[in-house]
Amino acid sequence: MKLLLFDVEYFWFDTHCKTIESVEDVEIEERIENTAVVFIHAESEDEERKSKIVKSAVGNIKWYLNKVNKDHIVLHSFAHLSSSKSSPEFAMEVIVSIEEKLKNKGINVYTVPFGYLYQFSIHVKGESLAKVFVEI
Repeated sequence: MKLLLFDVEYFWFDTHCKTIESVEDVEIEERIENTAVVFIHAESEDEERKSKIVKSAVGNIKWYLNKVNKDHIVLHSFAHLSSSKSSPEFAMEVIVSIEEKLKNKGINVYTVPFGYLYQFSIHVKGESLAKVFVEI
């Protein structure tokens, strides 16, 4: 699993097109202010270690939120951080699991709809910790 975390002034996205027919039809445009964003990439080898990667991802996200002094995060599936890709079903399961565990810890979570391509704009802050890459 790969995580790319950002401390942002804002994250704006708009659904562009649906890529997985079985997901719910959604047309949404959203702008989330003063948040953290994590791009999540589940790899094929992660499918054999789901509980470990979910636990580690939640720990890393909590650490990051503490470092950038935020209590909310946007979760975004992003299958472009590695050439190894899990199945879409597994990636969606992982994101849902991460979301549930973070919410259970009192963190506000916004998850972009899974199975879509987006156009997006992101204003990342300039500090060193505003951009963090984690490999699990």
